[in-house]
Amino acid sequence: MEGKKGLIFGVANKKSIAWAIARSVAREGAQLAFTYQGERLEENVRELANTLHDSLVLPCDVMQEGQVDDVFRKIDAAWGGLDFLAHCVAYANAEDLEGDYVKTKQSGFETALGVSAYSLTLLSRKAMPLLEKKGGGSIVTLTYLGGERVAPRYNVMGVAKAALEASVRYLANDLGPRNIRVNAISAGPINTLAARGIAGFTEILKICREKSPLRRNTEQEEVGDTALFLLSALSRGITGEVIFVDCGYNILAY
Repeated sequence: MEGKKGLIFGVANKKSIAWAIARSVAREGAQLAFTYQGERLEENVRELANTLHDSLVLPCDVMQEGQVDDVFRKIDAAWGGLDFLAHCVAYANAEDLEGDYVKTKQSGFETALGVSAYSLTLLSRKAMPLLEKKGGGSIVTLTYLGGERVAPRYNVMGVAKAALEASVRYLANDLGPRNIRVNAISAGPINTLAARGIAGFTEILKICREKSPLRRNTEQEEVGDTALFLLSALSRGITGEVIFVDCGYNILAY
């Protein structure tokens, strides 16, 4: 990744999967830019970014297209192109992650699908010209098994992840002729800030630890290194895929 430049959306703190991805690609020589949403997260993101060499930190709410445009304009001015993008953004209202999915209100549905799924399409469209300047590139996003199967209390986020995974395939088809690859990593449950918003998350961790073929939980670093593979030329023949990094839990029928 020496000489490569990448943009990472979704770092919240040092336990974020997005930060694990950042550490993996930076370890191999990549130069990075990060975004943050709101003053609450700015301090954390800047503090982490300062541990890396020559990184950029930019404000961005992915639901505000003008802010997204500003980010890519500044990246283009600073770097003259982009080699890869990591989309690690997801959100649903707390009340929509409780009780039954059937109770989801329209506003909550639109919020979850907009932030967690549509944002990948928006960012891919805005990144496309910058990736083309470098002769192509790679985009990676994060999903979860709850997008394929019913996961307790995952509710509208599961529907959003299903839409995200479909978007990966359609974007891979659209961007492939431009030598831009799009893939997703389906990580096992990891104790992140976002995951702790799901009721009963501790029990989910326990079940996966006891039942997965490797008999342990997934670690952030494992997801980071898989992203490194997908964002690098080592995976140059792979696009439109969902790669599971969950200690094998997804293969089980019980």
